[in-house]
Amino acid sequence: MKHNFLKGLKFNVWLQFFLVALGVVLIMGILQFSLIKPYFKDNKVQSVKALSVTMEEMILEEKSFSKALQLIVDNNLCAMIVNDQGSVIYTGDSLGASCAFNQSVTVDDQTFVPVQEAMILNDLTRSNVGELNMTLTNTKTQQEMIIYGKLIKDNLSNYYLYINSPLEPYDSLIRFFANQYLFYMLIIAVISVVLATFLSNKLTRPIVNMKKSADILATGNYDVHFDNSYYNELNDLANTLNDATSKLSKVDELRKDLIANVSHDIKTPLTMIKAYAEMIMDISGDNKQKREEHLNVIIGEVDYLDHLVSDMSELSKLQSGNYILQQANFDIVKVIKEILNIYQVLINDQHIDCKYIGDDSVIVYADEIKIKQVIQNFVSNAIKHTQDDAKLIIKVIKLDDAIRVEVIDNGQGIKEEELPYIWDRYYKIDKSFRRNQQSSGLGLAIVKAILDAHGASYGVISEQGKGSCFYFELVQENVF
Repeated sequence: MKHNFLKGLKFNVWLQFFLVALGVVLIMGILQFSLIKPYFKDNKVQSVKALSVTMEEMILEEKSFSKALQLIVDNNLCAMIVNDQGSVIYTGDSLGASCAFNQSVTVDDQTFVPVQEAMILNDLTRSNVGELNMTLTNTKTQQEMIIYGKLIKDNLSNYYLYINSPLEPYDSLIRFFANQYLFYMLIIAVISVVLATFLSNKLTRPIVNMKKSADILATGNYDVHFDNSYYNELNDLANTLNDATSKLSKVDELRKDLIANVSHDIKTPLTMIKAYAEMIMDISGDNKQKREEHLNVIIGEVDYLDHLVSDMSELSKLQSGNYILQQANFDIVKVIKEILNIYQVLINDQHIDCKYIGDDSVIVYADEIKIKQVIQNFVSNAIKHTQDDAKLIIKVIKLDDAIRVEVIDNGQGIKEEELPYIWDRYYKIDKSFRRNQQSSGLGLAIVKAILDAHGASYGVISEQGKGSCFYFELVQENVF
């Protein structure tokens, strides 16, 4: 089967990781280029503010205007100090013609000469509660500039400090970041391709291996194993598939056993019937005694076939969900004693110590005939799998909201790994098949179907060599 590479898990994981990485880089680039200008401007304003604080200290404490303005020259800025009347009393300049204070400027679409500008700035500083921060365009260089103004209050008079700083590194900074960004994006793209390839391989390799194992499983080979990987979800999937494989193997084994057992159960009595019919026809037809012996064998085999067909029909009816239970209140202790009475001869012959433990009367709500069939099956199996001088105990225990019935023996027990499968039709612990003339091999499967129909909980507790305890629970008496 050809696969479309573009729809493959490996390619799509690779592509999605690469696109996510590329998207992150693009978003970072957009944010970087959109935020760099306000960030640069804000950073410039903060540095000018810090410088103005230092200059204010020099003016107020040291009364040194020249020393304060020297800081302006050292930082490649221009500044002026204005008095309350708007007259410029001190200037410092390292910008020359680019300084905003040496040319006419435009404020709110009105053009002013430097002296008028000082008066305007004074008014703006007063209105801004001692501080001014504005951006303007240099009419000569067409570059953006900032002007920061600060009111300095002295004992005798007030001064207004104005610092002009160009934003001319902005354009070069943008170009620097653009070149840097393209270089970084190339590096990240290469790293993303490598990482995407590595991660897609790491994620898809165990899935591909599972697919190969599943293909082997599809051929009917149950000796396949699904390997674990680094990821928890894939480990859970592998464990689930391994468990499913084990169950499929067991089901396939049961299927083979079912076919072998059913064919054996049907073929053997048919062979016996044919053989004895031929013997009657050829040998014992005139011999009454021999003829009756042979006819009894034929009748016994026909009875077995009838029993087998009846059990198979009953099991099919119960498992179909169409069977209607005839539920009513009845005394389950009375039913148990009737069953023990039926098996009393076998119990005595095998010297089985049989005990009933519980109340003399316990009323439950269920289908009496079907529950009797369940208990009878448990007792029959217990007798069948115990030796002489064994023990058989039947308990009826009252729980908070149910009645629990236990059939306990000290026989050969069941292996732990066999316990989940004993309820399957034709499942046999002993794989060497021997037909039981009294049993169709469907007993526990029918029991399971009956108890499932009642919605009852049931199970078995067993240990090999120490016996078994089969149990089920029913609701107590239903009060109408």
